[in-house]
Amino acid sequence: MKKFIAVGLLLSNFVFGQNIKDTIQTQEHDDGLIVDGRTKIFKKGAMFVFWGWNRSGFSNSDIRFKGNGYDFTLNNVVAHDRPSELSMAYIDPTRLSIPQFNFRLAYFLKDNLALVVGTDHMKYVMDQDQTVGFKGNISDPKYAGMVQNGEVNLKDEQFLTFEHTDGLNYVNAGIEKYKNLLDKKNFDIFWAYGAGAGVLFPKSNVKLFGNERSDRYHVAGFGLDARTNINFVFWNHWMARVEGKFGYINMPDIKTTLNNKPDKASQDFVFYQVNFGIGYTFNTRKNK
Repeated sequence: MKKFIAVGLLLSNFVFGQNIKDTIQTQEHDDGLIVDGRTKIFKKGAMFVFWGWNRSGFSNSDIRFKGNGYDFTLNNVVAHDRPSELSMAYIDPTRLSIPQFNFRLAYFLKDNLALVVGTDHMKYVMDQDQTVGFKGNISDPKYAGMVQNGEVNLKDEQFLTFEHTDGLNYVNAGIEKYKNLLDKKNFDIFWAYGAGAGVLFPKSNVKLFGNERSDRYHVAGFGLDARTNINFVFWNHWMARVEGKFGYINMPDIKTTLNNKPDKASQDFVFYQVNFGIGYTFNTRKNK
């Protein structure tokens, strides 16, 4: 009788052990994409695409202008962004690039660690109604005469108009670390943080000293940034994101004329950006 009891205990332990093993295998497949019957959202090999819009801000900056007959710096120039008015441009596929927009494409190198590439299309507009400090020289007496007591008034637009409005394009790549804050059946919240770097590819609209306006794309410099975001994921795929970004931009080669003269401007400044939008996540690896 004792043997039957012992055998029964051994069998029950074996069956119980197999059940635990089967349960674990059910909960987590060999490739790790499925846990508790749900797809792991930001697993290695996952990707997401994102489109959104932003508001941006910029520190005051010194802008140096250099060319034939002039070499001067305008001090503490004030500038702001230029958001588009609410219109169909925000949802019309043929006009989506008109507002200040953001695009992201991410690939998860490891669980919850992503390589993110994208474009931040900001708009930088120098405030026209301001008087700024002036240091340097201008050979043209007309424009040299606009400098009074070491300052120049920009209000009438005769001396300078200056903006990056199509736009201040920061093409960048970064690494982001994701952490799950809430895990529900059809709803997750992820917090992420990271850093990035990239090039500035602005289309600068500049009119200096009455010259024909310069309006063309050009690689003008580089940028660095730190970023953090909150991601709300619905049904394992649809994503809503709110992101904050803080960084530094340095542009030593801003084109100021349409010809091939050595005319150029240079500036550097700190920027911040708050953006929001929607995205879609998907896995690129098949379950086994």
